[in-house]
Amino acid sequence: MRHLTLITTGGTIEKTYNERTGTLENRRSIVRRMLARLRLEGTSISTIELMSKDSLLMDGDDRRRVIESVRAAGGFHDPVTEASGIVILHGTDTLCMTGESVLAAASERGGTGPRIPIVLTGAMRPYEMKHSDAVQNLTEAVFATGVLLPGVYAVAHGRALRFPGVTKDRDRGTFVTTQPSRL
Repeated sequence: MRHLTLITTGGTIEKTYNERTGTLENRRSIVRRMLARLRLEGTSISTIELMSKDSLLMDGDDRRRVIESVRAAGGFHDPVTEASGIVILHGTDTLCMTGESVLAAASERGGTGPRIPIVLTGAMRPYEMKHSDAVQNLTEAVFATGVLLPGVYAVAHGRALRFPGVTKDRDRGTFVTTQPSRL
């Protein structure tokens, strides 16, 4: 049995429509609804609902909370849990900033880096909207934790990009890398 830890922070992927205000908002996590749509043979997922925020509203304290959660899930040095991978659901606007922070934390104090794949993903359109990429990206992120080497990655739209050097290409609506491929 493969065990994953999923940390959710909110972002577009989990925004829901507020009928009263006519806006899309992060009100509560809906990751369990998304996971219920997936068939995951031989995979268990522990979910940590860390926060429910638009990533543009995240600050340094929020990123530290993400890093602490990754550390507690055994993503860096000494394994605390039996997790074989970590998926972080995150808003796409600052996903790359958090990815770089997680990578830096994994390598601090002379560390060797992550001991398992740590995958950040999100969606350009909320799960509740038509033509959303949410389920595709979540599925790809879960799959990626089983095939990628230890490291920090952005996974979306059929690609896994390793940090550092991952950025959001707003014109294309996806993530790109400025680094040569080194998976």
